[in-house]
Amino acid sequence: MARGIVRRPEEKQKMTVGLNDQKATLRKQIRAAVGKISSTEQLVASGHIRTRLKEHAIWANARSVLFFVPLPDEVDIWPLLEEAITGGKIAALPRFDFQSQSYVVGCVRNLQSDLVTGQFGIREPSAACPEISLHNPDLILVPGIAFDLHGHRLGRGKGFYDQLLAAMDGIKCGVAFDEQVVDEVPVGRLDVRVDYVLTPSRLIKTTD
Repeated sequence: MARGIVRRPEEKQKMTVGLNDQKATLRKQIRAAVGKISSTEQLVASGHIRTRLKEHAIWANARSVLFFVPLPDEVDIWPLLEEAITGGKIAALPRFDFQSQSYVVGCVRNLQSDLVTGQFGIREPSAACPEISLHNPDLILVPGIAFDLHGHRLGRGKGFYDQLLAAMDGIKCGVAFDEQVVDEVPVGRLDVRVDYVLTPSRLIKTTD
């Protein structure tokens, strides 16, 4: 009978350091590539992404959608949040919970009154916004530094978003510029895959 490989603690530590180095290198490369995209090009690309998503069944069939608040170097999906609210979808955003040191999901109905500046300087639902179950959103729009065609995602390194994604059942759709799609993303045991990757030029159903 074949026996499993038992790795010594120092071997595991070396593997972790190696993985972290690979991720750091890729983050640097992708940020440099995205940094070359002009603000006008980002605006146009974001518009193409929003249009492409609205034409697909995963958007049409979603009764509830978890959005993210785009940072300056991320795709601007914000107009979709407004459209979701006016169109009758349940629109939600992540909210950092201090007690559990993890993200929960808050329902947003009014973009003027429901949002506050959160833990990491990012807008999030206020405490008055009702929390909804992590199993509720039908569609989860996922930010990331990089994605590959297998659905592997490179985040910003804190791990909070992977914890959130791991607890969610809905369709996970990574959202990125074409420059953020790479041949292979280095992944660890806790990294969560997405089901689709959406870019200005295509909507990719990821593969195993």
